[in-house]
Amino acid sequence: MKFLVTAATLSLIFVSTGCQPEPAADTASEAEQTVTILGSLTGVGEEIMAAAVAPFTEATGIRVIYEGTDAFATVLPIRVAGGDKPDIALFPQPGLMADLVQDGAMVPLDSFIEPSALAYAPDWIELGSVSDRLYGIWMRADPKSLVWYNPQAFEAAGYEIPQTWDQLMQLSEQMVAEGNTPWCMGMESGDATGWVGTDWVENILLSSAGPAVYDQWVNHEIPFTAEPVRQAAETFGDIALNPDYVVGGPTGVISIPFGDSPAALFDDPPGCYLHRQASFIADFLPAGLEPGEDVSVFLLPSVNPEFEAPLLTGGIVFGMLNDTPAARQLMTYLATAVPHEIWAARGYITPHQGVSLSVYPSDLVRQEAEILANAQTIRFDGSDLMPAAVGTGTFWTGMVDYIGGEDLDTVLQTIEASWPE
Repeated sequence: MKFLVTAATLSLIFVSTGCQPEPAADTASEAEQTVTILGSLTGVGEEIMAAAVAPFTEATGIRVIYEGTDAFATVLPIRVAGGDKPDIALFPQPGLMADLVQDGAMVPLDSFIEPSALAYAPDWIELGSVSDRLYGIWMRADPKSLVWYNPQAFEAAGYEIPQTWDQLMQLSEQMVAEGNTPWCMGMESGDATGWVGTDWVENILLSSAGPAVYDQWVNHEIPFTAEPVRQAAETFGDIALNPDYVVGGPTGVISIPFGDSPAALFDDPPGCYLHRQASFIADFLPAGLEPGEDVSVFLLPSVNPEFEAPLLTGGIVFGMLNDTPAARQLMTYLATAVPHEIWAARGYITPHQGVSLSVYPSDLVRQEAEILANAQTIRFDGSDLMPAAVGTGTFWTGMVDYIGGEDLDTVLQTIEASWPE
């Protein structure tokens, strides 16, 4: 009966948007009945994607071909420039999507989807829009202001969850004094190496200078060399450049793959006790962990008590590059609760309001989803909103240079100089 329910749901979807699917004609080419997606999800993410689009294919007969790459930010512009666009792209950087909108490579979705009818909060609609037109449908939200820890290791050591930034730093000092390493951190990520560092700076800037200053920075109303930005980067360096604070010292921070970096939380004895990372790091944790017992999270405390623990989030968003009937049908399906419930059941946090917390597979994931839902102040990952030359270019490489020993002022001046005029 599951297929019957799904098929009926899809039928309603297409009627409401004027995209009622017709039975495939015998003469229809394979290309007309195929939609290609290029995205940054690989491994388990590809499996979850396949599961989520399976009901669509079953109901429409349209085949979905997904290609995942960890070099998405490099590969997609090359393919667009070479005339080899995928029908749909799954963007981890909305800034890149906005760049392609300016280049005329994206299809506005509001020509066949009514934004006000979508089950997303206004902030998410705005984040998927460029120049007041809808271009993106959000697949997943990735809360990034999370600190991962091992509750059993914390209890054995007598550590308590810090409620303020000062307490967090005091706890780090206590760990060092007891011969322990506080932080797991790894920035290596292939062509994307450096984004872990940008996430740290963004979190610190948001909670030290506040959302208004953060917005000014993202929109380039203040430069990278502005004092609040410099202070945020310096605070990040206070952790990442301290050989007593991070596994392997600064060299380890640069060289350890980001997906491997939290593993030391679960060593016996623990190689580290704290790991700031987004919700998607769950895909990379060792197998067999019991949520709530072996692994849990807490919200990264605010640097400035004036700002109540704001939440930095990332996310991945679907955008359409080729305007075909099949692509329109798939984008319409992706805006419904059906695929989001499948993603949520596999542990992905969705901003879609049609998904109940009960769908999530564990108390840990529900906790993360509740953190997202209850946050009083939310801002999107700044580097993902900036022009690609900066957000996925000099900002990433600049953080590697900084942790590698380059002078911070020089790094920030280089990033600032790269901002497109």
